This record gives sequence, structure tokens and C-alpha cells, in this order.
Amino acid sequence: MEPTDRRTRIAEAATEVLASQGIRGLTHSAVDVRLDLPRGSTSYYFRTRQALLEAVVRRIADMSAHRFQLTGLAHAAVAGHTAAARAMAAWLDDLLVSRRHHVTARYALTIELADFPELHELLARALFSREHATRLCEALGASDPGTASADLVSLIEGLLFDRFAGAGSLDGVEAGTPASIDQFTRPLAAFLRGMP
Repeated sequence: MEPTDRRTRIAEAATEVLASQGIRGLTHSAVDVRLDLPRGSTSYYFRTRQALLEAVVRRIADMSAHRFQLTGLAHAAVAGHTAAARAMAAWLDDLLVSRRHHVTARYALTIELADFPELHELLARALFSREHATRLCEALGASDPGTASADLVSLIEGLLFDRFAGAGSLDGVEAGTPASIDQFTRPLAAFLRGMP
């Protein structure tokens, strides 16, 4: 196995450990155990706890960028507001299905990394990119794409948190279902239609 592959596997396993065991449960040895690696393997690649936390943040950000490219949002924007809202809704729903551990880890790290400006900034942008949102708003004809994209990211952040741990989590809407995508689509479509 190449070192880069091992680093990626360790970062992903660290994300899973963090999501399942919390911030205190994330240790180098816990990652070694999760991957059935010889003791000290994780420490070899990520010497300090901060390096391991940074690896988690970068893994979430890298996966988000990669998955965003697969959403088809650029093509959906050409089809109009409703198609773009539905594509974003499907992407949010997928976060709760196939990347829930990334969402959990991100929320767990939010307070932990508040005093580390560089990591906090990376974490804040790890799931949602204002740059991508700006391009989407431009494609949809927003008169002020910068402001519209900032508002759109705030809306997306709120929708995700609501479904993950807020009042929306009590509604019984199961992620991975058409009802889940519909629930995300409605406010997104309303926002996109209302952009000046």
C-alpha cells in the first residue's frame, strides 16, 4: 500500500472514530485498532493530535469537493431554479446517508477547533463552498452572486443541522427517501426563486 493511500485510510478511519466515539475517543491508538494496524502506525503518519485533527478536516473537505463535482449542479442550474434546488437537495440528503460520519465529525470539531483559526476556517468551508455557490448563483442569474451565495450557504448549513440534530430531526423523515429530498427542495427552491 502506498503511503498516500495509508494516510487517506487513516484520515477516513479517524473521521469514523471521531463520529462514533466523540472528540475524546479520537486517539492514535483508536485509529490503529479500527484499521487493524500495528501499534504506532497512525502516530508515524500523523505525529501529533493536531495533525490527526487536521487530517480529519482535510479529508472531509477533500471528499466534499470530490462529491460536489458529481452532483451535476452545473447542468441543473442551466435547467433552472427547481432543477438546481432538487440537485442540491439530493446532495444534502446524500450527506445524511453516505457521509453522515463526516457531518457528525464536523459538528464535533466545531468547538474543538475554535481556537485554531486556520483549521477552523477550513472546517467552516469543509462541506459547503461559497465559491461553488457563487458560480451556481451566477448561472441562475443572480444580480449579486456574492451576497446570494453567502445566504445560500447559510441556508444549506441551517437545513442540514435542522435535519441532523434540530427540530427537523424529530419529524421522522428518513434520509435516503423521496420525502427527504422533497423536504430539502422546498426551502431551497423558494430561496432560488426569490433571488434578485
